[in-house]
Amino acid sequence: GVLTMDKAFDSKKQYKGERHDYLQIKPQLDFQAVLDLYASVGWTGYSSHPEMLEKALEQAARSCAVDGDRLVGLLRAVGDGYSIIFIQDILVLPAYQRQGIGRNLLEQAISHFPGIYQLHLLTDNAEKTRSFYEALGFTAVDS
Repeated sequence: GVLTMDKAFDSKKQYKGERHDYLQIKPQLDFQAVLDLYASVGWTGYSSHPEMLEKALEQAARSCAVDGDRLVGLLRAVGDGYSIIFIQDILVLPAYQRQGIGRNLLEQAISHFPGIYQLHLLTDNAEKTRSFYEALGFTAVDS
């Protein structure tokens, strides 16, 4: 099933994730590397519609994690940039998972939008995924 989660914010607190040299905001992306990243985590709904994904990425706020020239993680967010942000995707290559990259991508996105007070996402209800977001302060929203 799908799980809706959100995170409440104290609008007076500054959210600043650690500085990581491998993170970049709104980078130029090698689109084939993006498609490979989506395919690596089994998200074929996007990789099978590359034109739609490319247009969506152009309009979204995004940050990425790189290892040298290799794209290893990506966060895509949509919203008004002032009061609400919806995290559309957080992806990390399987070989790079469990190293804090997803957490750092999310912290970077939060620090990039310091005035937001609503942060939402939809995710599957798998225990691993739910635990990841709960550890970051997200809570399930009753539907």
